[in-house]
Amino acid sequence: MTKNDWLHHLESLHPKGQAGIELGLDRIRRVKNALGQTQHCPVIIVGGTNGKGSTCAYLENIIDRAGYKVGCYTSPHLLDYNERVRLNGRPVSDDALCAAFARVEAARQTAGANGEAVALTYFEFGTLAAWEIFAEAEVEAAILEVGLGGRLDAVNAYEPDVSIVTTVALDHTDWLGPDRESIGFEKAGIYRAGKPAFCADPNPPQRLLDHAAAIGADLRLIGRDFGFERPAADSNENRLQWRWWCRSGEQLIKRALAYPGLRGPTQLFNAAVVLAALEAISDKLPVTMQAIRPGLIETELAGRFQVVPGKPAIVLDVGHNPQAVKVLADNLSSMGFFDRTLAVVGMLSDKDIAGALAPLKGKVDVWHVATLGGMRGTPAETLAGIIAAAGLGGEVVCHPSPCEAMQAAKGQASESDRILAFGSFYTVAGALEALGKKA
Repeated sequence: MTKNDWLHHLESLHPKGQAGIELGLDRIRRVKNALGQTQHCPVIIVGGTNGKGSTCAYLENIIDRAGYKVGCYTSPHLLDYNERVRLNGRPVSDDALCAAFARVEAARQTAGANGEAVALTYFEFGTLAAWEIFAEAEVEAAILEVGLGGRLDAVNAYEPDVSIVTTVALDHTDWLGPDRESIGFEKAGIYRAGKPAFCADPNPPQRLLDHAAAIGADLRLIGRDFGFERPAADSNENRLQWRWWCRSGEQLIKRALAYPGLRGPTQLFNAAVVLAALEAISDKLPVTMQAIRPGLIETELAGRFQVVPGKPAIVLDVGHNPQAVKVLADNLSSMGFFDRTLAVVGMLSDKDIAGALAPLKGKVDVWHVATLGGMRGTPAETLAGIIAAAGLGGEVVCHPSPCEAMQAAKGQASESDRILAFGSFYTVAGALEALGKKA
């Protein structure tokens, strides 16, 4: 079977295909045991509403720079499934994926309680396959990004040496609960008793704090146990640097660092928690400042406030919930002056679309709205109606796909304009396709 054959098979295992969500750990644990999977290296699990991808990218790049063989499993992908499973920053080969898929398939066929097949979801199947690849490659560190929530997410079948929750905001409320407290509890499910557990949200939900205390996790909070400082406006300090700090026992560690390669002030939260987490497991995975400095500066990640060189300016961002788009809007405001902003947007129907678009009120001159495919996709006409009802301003043009929306925006924009493509991984993927670029 080819990789595409396997991916079609993975989608066929759930009635909703790739979009199928069925939380719980029983299925993946049964197949994990049937595969005989054991953990042979430090494991870092990263959860949170926003910032997971950036945090994983920093960890991956620093650990790679330190000379270790590192595996990183993230989702979703932009253009190619292989992006989800990386060894030292490089997507694995089709052959490696197919071999891992075959082993998972063989194991799941008889992994049930009575020797019957276990019906894995797309994400569960992929998670098991990623670990198979990491084990075969004998990675010295594994980074696993939570797909949805945390407590009942497939990656939580593995035992972290350190756990990170980046932010807690409203998203996936149908699955995780209606408010930050409920969502915070689900995110805190990746914490473990006696193990370092980090939260980089400056306002952590009480239920996250309570759960960490109840299980005896070694909870470390931004602003209390680690954090960052920017140079004061009236100081003589180097404006090209920020300071990271962390408490380690009785010791206060401080480091002056160049700003991270990923754009936007929120990246300092991600960078700070990465360095604190690495410090917490330095006995198992020591890294030096010689690895940290270039690891932060040279990290790149497609679709995270990614500015494509040239004119007009093109910004790609996978932000799809109110918190993420608020950060995006703030970052856009710091870019300088442009005659017009043209937005290419497509969103999934299970998102808070009105809430996500609200931060861009009055900031977009032309909306090129696109229909996303699949059963979760929102028709362009629906998006147009939401924009009109919310009084967001600007002209609205509908398109059948993100690729066609980006082509239209490019055709309309002058060199002094700015194009913003956002709202979903699918939207950014379509924009990259229109630009003829790889992720």
